[in-house]
Amino acid sequence: MSITRPLPRLFAVLMLFVATLTASQVVATTVAHADGCYTWGRQLSQGMSGADVRQLQIRVSGYPGYGAHLVIDGEFGPATKAAVQRFQAAYGLAQDGVAGSATFTKIYALQDDDCTPIHFTYAELDDGCGGSGFDGGPLSEAATKANALETMWHLEALRHALGDQPLNVTSGFRSYSCNSQVGGASNSQHLYGRSADLVGVHSLCTLAKQARYHGFGGILGPGYPGHNDHTHADIRTSNYWSAPNCGI
Repeated sequence: MSITRPLPRLFAVLMLFVATLTASQVVATTVAHADGCYTWGRQLSQGMSGADVRQLQIRVSGYPGYGAHLVIDGEFGPATKAAVQRFQAAYGLAQDGVAGSATFTKIYALQDDDCTPIHFTYAELDDGCGGSGFDGGPLSEAATKANALETMWHLEALRHALGDQPLNVTSGFRSYSCNSQVGGASNSQHLYGRSADLVGVHSLCTLAKQARYHGFGGILGPGYPGHNDHTHADIRTSNYWSAPNCGI
């Protein structure tokens, strides 16, 4: 009898341990995700506004639809809802246009701790003449860097649409001196951090054609003077597309 009595007690202790472990696991799964870059604290939907909406808009700015451009204004309107739906569709999520846990989880997986998308870096967008930083242009360094970040999220959308195969940026931001050195246009979008000259595994025409769906207002490619060896894509908010050899 003295040997068997402790067994029920041991069983009870084990059950209590299991119950405690299970409870802790349940609590852990409900804790909000903490991201190194930015963590959203609420579900976002049409009609809402705020800095968190603006952060969302930056991430989905590459999904405005053919020939369109998403305004980054912190207001969750119909255009933002449509961009969220396209982002959700691109990644196999429910297309309800509401940014909730599933949408945010995908965004967290797509961004590094400095908020750049995982396939692009600030260094890539600052390679016009050796990578000297984002100063020396018409805007402040902070404003230029912010433009470069938005450009990268457009590029991430383009890259994903093309099968997640590499896109190489051959020229990004240029200072005034760098732009002059390479013979860039005096009003080049490269000066503002809004541009990327691209090459990759896809043809230059494929890059130019697909870029029309991802918020790029400036698209210059084969057949446009000086652009037979790359496709230029920039995020100006009006459309100027010219790649005659590609039918654009």
